[in-house]
Amino acid sequence: MENESDLYRMQELLKQFNEERDWDQFHCPRNLAMSLAVEAGELLECFLWVKDGEEIEDSRRPHIAEEAADVLICLVNFCTQAGIDLPRAFHEKLARNAAKYPVDKARGSRSKYDEL
Repeated sequence: MENESDLYRMQELLKQFNEERDWDQFHCPRNLAMSLAVEAGELLECFLWVKDGEEIEDSRRPHIAEEAADVLICLVNFCTQAGIDLPRAFHEKLARNAAKYPVDKARGSRSKYDEL
């Protein structure tokens, strides 16, 4: 795995951003986990009362993108403070999911791995 991935670079940029503002004093894993849930809720709110299959209006995309970025920022902050190597965790989890959901059994199915 390459150490100069975009996610590692974002983590470094965010770390510098926080240090410049002395925000690490507020960033413990517990607070960041709560913040992540709040930001995910704000992303969900963008879709409140939207009908299934309804297209996202172009005028709403910038706000939705901003909320998605907030979720990513909180997740990266959380992982940094909790000592989690997010790119490594991503690759490891994807490999576990690939083993649990083999293509030949899972393709097109919404069944949980223990039901395949």
